[in-house]
Amino acid sequence: MINPFRLTFRTILIWFSSLTLIALIVGYIIFQGRFLIAGPQIVLAEEPPSHNNVRMLTLSGQAFNITHLYLNGRQIFTDEAGHFREALVLENGYTITTLKARDRFGRETRVERSFVFTPAALI
Repeated sequence: MINPFRLTFRTILIWFSSLTLIALIVGYIIFQGRFLIAGPQIVLAEEPPSHNNVRMLTLSGQAFNITHLYLNGRQIFTDEAGHFREALVLENGYTITTLKARDRFGRETRVERSFVFTPAALI
């Protein structure tokens, strides 16, 4: 009787190689898909103090997975690595600052910080 399911070393090697290749491709797709799943992200490098007697602050940080970045509705730009550095002029009293990032799929994230500017007493 002839066995139709005859497994030779070559057949086993072809199946093993094919399954390994498929597993590598699927793993790579999942690995690269993490950027799509994570969405846009904003990380501030330093948190400026919320109470200031200096009118001008600098907001700096890094943005990931973005196509657009806005500071109080005004578009700002990043370098190739996603780093940004932008000056912020505080109004007298209370100021709310919003950093908004959008990715290519329209998903958005926001970082809001509030600052209080109190002018230093003149001597």
